[in-house]
Amino acid sequence: MLKVNGLKVNYGSIEAVKGVDFEVKENDIVTLIGANGAGKSTILKTVAGLIKPAEGKIEFMGDDITGFETSNIISRGITLVPEGRRVFPDMTVLENIKIGAYLRKDSLSNDIEWIYSLFPRLKERHWQHAGTLSGGEQQMLALARALMSRPKLLMMDEPSLGLAPIIVKGIFEIINEIQKSGVTVLLIEQNANMALNAASYAYVLETGRVMLKGSGKELLADESVREAYLGKNRNEKYVN
Repeated sequence: MLKVNGLKVNYGSIEAVKGVDFEVKENDIVTLIGANGAGKSTILKTVAGLIKPAEGKIEFMGDDITGFETSNIISRGITLVPEGRRVFPDMTVLENIKIGAYLRKDSLSNDIEWIYSLFPRLKERHWQHAGTLSGGEQQMLALARALMSRPKLLMMDEPSLGLAPIIVKGIFEIINEIQKSGVTVLLIEQNANMALNAASYAYVLETGRVMLKGSGKELLADESVREAYLGKNRNEKYVN
């Protein structure tokens, strides 16, 4: 579905991404893990059209989309849920959800009902201003808003950031439900244990380069990955 070859991205004289190659197959969950500054968020923003690459090629569904504008990329079926949720605090939950469909011209009612089936808490709070929601509820809202564009590929940047462990588990359960509905997922996640347990395939980035790749299970079993990213709770497992 998504193929990235030789991707290089610069911030001025700083080379943030240094020739990255990776693929995302249809209906998979793929995760990129690595320390802060490894280039993960930059890669997602570049795929989404928010940053222009210095070199490399990005293909989606067989088409070259390198350097395309974000609106064009969204219309092709790629949506990014950015780090920090970025909901509109003075708008209601329902208004925030509908904003995700701003490029659509068809009826939204069936999609909204599907969203509410995934996120019952949002249905209960559809009239509330988004700024009054908890962090976990705002993350649900950010996911819901992204799904309203009917993405083929949903990219998520740190969906568990700042959330309590029990809320994180719920977010990952929803991510699995999204994937089961036919949406492919590309995920950046600080909680490497949860991400690798959920992922079909994973890439480990260090200082702008892919250093390791393999299935989620293979990287969970890799001693260097366990030592660097999984910490002391190495035997903790996330159950789908």
